[in-house]
Amino acid sequence: MKWNTFLKRYLSCCKLCPKNCGVNRFAGERGFCGAGLSIKVARAALHFWEEPCISGDVGSGTVFFSHCTLRCIYCQNYQISTQQIGKEISIERLCEIFLQLQQQKAANINLVTPTHYIPQICLALQLAKQQGLSIPIVYNSSGYEQIEALNLLDGLIDIYLPDFKYYDNTYAMRFSHAADYRNHTLKAIHEMIKQVKDPIFLDGMMKKGVIVRHLMLPGLLEDSKQIIKLIRQQFQDHVYLSLMNQYTPLQSVKHIPQLNTRLDPLDYDDAVSYALSLGIHQGFIQESETATESFIPDFDQTGI
Repeated sequence: MKWNTFLKRYLSCCKLCPKNCGVNRFAGERGFCGAGLSIKVARAALHFWEEPCISGDVGSGTVFFSHCTLRCIYCQNYQISTQQIGKEISIERLCEIFLQLQQQKAANINLVTPTHYIPQICLALQLAKQQGLSIPIVYNSSGYEQIEALNLLDGLIDIYLPDFKYYDNTYAMRFSHAADYRNHTLKAIHEMIKQVKDPIFLDGMMKKGVIVRHLMLPGLLEDSKQIIKLIRQQFQDHVYLSLMNQYTPLQSVKHIPQLNTRLDPLDYDDAVSYALSLGIHQGFIQESETATESFIPDFDQTGI
């Protein structure tokens, strides 16, 4: 099947995410995410701030895509999700970037906020694999996914790294414009597990599997506990949990007192203890010092 035929099937009436905008990206229309026909990327480089089994000692080959299907008001990567900085590139160039990262000895290829470019990414991955791309592929997303779109990735992705942001959809709507977040994310993670099966590690590095991330927000301890409980009930030991304390209030939330503050360390400790009490032992936690560090990279088109 020719590339244009494949792309038209999914982009002439775009429903790649649960927003179901239905816009014709071939005709220049743009939906909620703001993405067009061309791929837009803000950075491609080795990244050392992921979970230890993703970054390792050599770094994860991270590709940060511009635009976003959620645009959370507190987004830590607001420059690419909201300000939409980046450079438009071709599918062939994306393929070259994957291969260049592999040549730099990256532990994996890490696709960050990729949902709205799934068809283009599929083509680039297929092309790169034909040219020798062999390291694991990580799909690093908000968790707000459409099952039909994830089906396109089956066989191409080795590791899924979805967020689980909210239990209460009131918060999902207030902070991320997605009143249906929880149900879509649950279904998406089930599909991810179906595709890549149970976690597989080699020398401390994940080669296959699902890690569910939850970035705790200030004042939402009970919502976090509901998420932790749901993850345990729904997925058991089929996933790893990554509980994150690194929330950083940015300029965009200065007018929202609830979000314009750091996470209470006692709330984080409480959530960790709660996870352990439920029998969750497969996972990652962050030291208290990480809450004072910035994990936001420079989106300066490095590697593009």
